[in-house]
Amino acid sequence: MTEEKQTTRENGLKRAFQFLTSMPFAIALLILLALACAGASMITQGQTLNWYVAQYGERTASLIMTLSLDDAFHSWWFILISAFLCLNLLFCNLIRLPQLISRTKNEKNVNVTAVTAAGVSVEGIEDAEKAFARLRMPKPEEGQDEEGRKTLYASKNRIGLWGAWVCHLGILLLILGFSLGQFTKEDYAVYGVPGQTKPVGETGLQLTIDDFEIGLREDDTVEQYTARITASNGAGREEKAEISVNHPARMFGMTFYQNSTGWAARIGITKDGQYLQDAVLCTGEFVPVKDKEDLIVYFNAFYPDYELVQGQGPMTRSGNLNNPAYLYTVYYRGEVLGMNVLMPDEVLTIDEYEVTFSEPQPYTVIQVKRDAFTPLAFAGGILVMLGLILAFYLIPVRVLARKEEDGTWTFYGLCQKGGPLFRERFENDLKELSHAAS
Repeated sequence: MTEEKQTTRENGLKRAFQFLTSMPFAIALLILLALACAGASMITQGQTLNWYVAQYGERTASLIMTLSLDDAFHSWWFILISAFLCLNLLFCNLIRLPQLISRTKNEKNVNVTAVTAAGVSVEGIEDAEKAFARLRMPKPEEGQDEEGRKTLYASKNRIGLWGAWVCHLGILLLILGFSLGQFTKEDYAVYGVPGQTKPVGETGLQLTIDDFEIGLREDDTVEQYTARITASNGAGREEKAEISVNHPARMFGMTFYQNSTGWAARIGITKDGQYLQDAVLCTGEFVPVKDKEDLIVYFNAFYPDYELVQGQGPMTRSGNLNNPAYLYTVYYRGEVLGMNVLMPDEVLTIDEYEVTFSEPQPYTVIQVKRDAFTPLAFAGGILVMLGLILAFYLIPVRVLARKEEDGTWTFYGLCQKGGPLFRERFENDLKELSHAAS
């Protein structure tokens, strides 16, 4: 490779690196990430192609599956955007770190030329000590300028220089925590009624619903859902907790949330008049017939106060158990045999089998989560807030006072972020002090 080609290649790599670490590129990535999250929130995640076809049509469904919009947060393009944004923030912070350390040190050390050349000035101040106090500055340090005149110098809020840097670090940790959490988190939903014990996914834990209560207000509206639960690990260890909406519990390294509720009922099946099986089903669950597993009874919905409205179908007039009814569907080898509403005193007959529904009761949905990177995202959020406080409320200020030949002091103030507001406040404070002295 010739020297000219080597130079051209190096310049190209340098320009590419500068672009990848630039602010415009970071802003573009943030906009893309925001649009991706907004789009994912508008499309139901994790469904099948047939479901999307039914909802959006074949063309849109095909586009959703091709672009992985059905699982946006695990798609290649979401990973790519997140990776580039993390690299951008990381390199930006690493590049700025030496310069930031140097600026922080320079803020402490007086630079007469820099302050007098760029700062706002007020002349004729007689009492320097009162002036520094008036400006809410720390005790100044004595020194001399190049001409041997006495100077006083003080700086404050040097840590404010780190505001943007800390904020960028927080955003980096937020993105890392969220992205890594999406790939490693465990999320399970356990449906059940009091007395039932069910497995928590593939964790090896068993969850028992000890009790479930629905707290009502005086007007019969729901105030709170509360569940008392027991988790066991199969090795003799148990942990108990009471959870309610917005009040989860931590057990076995996982977080248990009271998520929602619905209706459950007991389904009984007999064959030729003889007891065959029974089970408690939550709405949305099904049971295969014990000695004919191709025959399935699905519990679609429950209506506590059933009413059939012409043109609208079945509905409930209230949440009270005044006229309970059960909507079911029967499948045989994947084909629908029938669908109807069954009242408590009615029996569904399928050849030699008889099916009844009874004992309606509320069930609880316990959501169980484990995300090892939640603390990382939480730390990122804290750093973002800290960075904003540093950037907007702790603005670095430098004040230099130089003693003139007539014994008075000339004050110089420099605030790179303050602008006209700092200039006005600086001049007004010192002029008020001069008027008070005179």
